[in-house]
Amino acid sequence: MKLPVLALRSGRSRRPAPSFGFTVPEILVAATVFSIMVIGIIAANLFGLKMFQITQAKLNVTTWSRQTIDRITSEVRACNNAWIGNITTNGVFETLLDGETQAGTGLLIYPGTNTTNYIIYFLNPNDLTFRRTTDQTGTAEILASSVTNTIVFTAQDFSGNVLTNNQNNRVIHLTLDFYQPQRFLQGADYYRVETSVTRRASQ
Repeated sequence: MKLPVLALRSGRSRRPAPSFGFTVPEILVAATVFSIMVIGIIAANLFGLKMFQITQAKLNVTTWSRQTIDRITSEVRACNNAWIGNITTNGVFETLLDGETQAGTGLLIYPGTNTTNYIIYFLNPNDLTFRRTTDQTGTAEILASSVTNTIVFTAQDFSGNVLTNNQNNRVIHLTLDFYQPQRFLQGADYYRVETSVTRRASQ
């Protein structure tokens, strides 16, 4: 049996293999598709970042509101007495007297019968911050900033009418309006926190 023998050709007679590549239109189409994909990924990430910042801001406000309201509520409910008044320009708390509309920028709380021990919540009009301080030195703290309303505390009756006297069963009403300025990837926003509380012990 004879097998056919293939003739070997000299390397000099080989033709170079044809080279394959992309044409200009193909490169343009590929670059366009890649650019659209990259832009879509960046847009999706920016949208996610914006939603995260909006959600984070709202969650922070909600957490702060719950903690602050719980704190004020527990202190007013357990206190011996509470007075509404205003902070003067020299930092002195002046309580509102009978006959005056019980609406002001501050709340003075006496936890017990000793009037040298007190807690004050007040609005600082200089920097629009809501603050808390006590009779102890160095206890002042800022609870909120960018407060827009000037009347923070009011004394009301059971129907929600603002009183003009310091009746024993009055309801202390807190209202805080906030303005959050526009920041990066986050528009301006407005918040309001309200609560009403009265003392458990009536005299």
